[in-house]
Parts: sequence; C-alpha cells; structure tokens
Amino acid sequence: MIEKLPALNAVLNSLSALCLCSGYLAIRRGRRDLHIRLMVGALSASVLFLVSYLTYHYLHGSTKYSRHDGTRPVYFAILLSHTVLAVVNVPLVVMTVVRAARKRFDSHRRIARWALPVWLYVSVTGVLVYLMLYRL
Repeated sequence: MIEKLPALNAVLNSLSALCLCSGYLAIRRGRRDLHIRLMVGALSASVLFLVSYLTYHYLHGSTKYSRHDGTRPVYFAILLSHTVLAVVNVPLVVMTVVRAARKRFDSHRRIARWALPVWLYVSVTGVLVYLMLYRL
C-alpha cells in the first residue's frame, strides 16, 4: 500500500494545480462562489498531499535519484526550487486564506498575486519530481 503513495501524491498535486487554475479563472469571471469552492479544493488537495507525503517519508524514507545522465542536474534543479518554494508557499497560503476568511479582500488579492504562482509552481513541479523519480 505504501508504494502507491507517491502516485497518490502526484494525483493530489495535479488536482491542486487544476483547482488553482480553475479558481483563478472563476474569480476573473466574477464567479466568487465557484472561486471559493475551487480554492478550498486546492487547499484540501494540498493538505492531503502533505499528510500523504509525510506518511510516506516517515514509513519509507527517501528515494534516491538513480540516473546518472543529463537528467540528473535538471532533476535536482527542479527538486531544489520545488522544495524551497514549498516552504515559502505555506505562510503565503495561510496569509491569503486568513485574509479571505476575514473579508479583507484588498490584502487577500495583493498576497494572492504572489501565492498563486508559487503554489501553482510547487504543485506542477511536484508532479514533475514524481515523474522523473518514479516513471522516467
């Protein structure tokens, strides 16, 4: 069962990215209720990802990148940027969600302009890391 968690993590990251893009389009079109539902979906997928990711690494440990070819520096560049931005992303998302919940939409919008692209990058590169580590 544990061996399926990396694939689940990739699905959750993909779902988060899809919800983020759809949520952005929804708010740009003035569909606030749909935007809220989609962003809650993105947040839920990301939280589930984090639980699954931590569970996997607690039970399994780390997985080494086994290739020693031209993909190796690409993989580590993606992994490093993904990891650093994932850490940066947590407070950005929390601030964005808190400001939306408090109906402070001007400050929500200012932070979301930074949080959205970072969160989207982290979600997409999470899938790339999975593909390179387990499917390449």
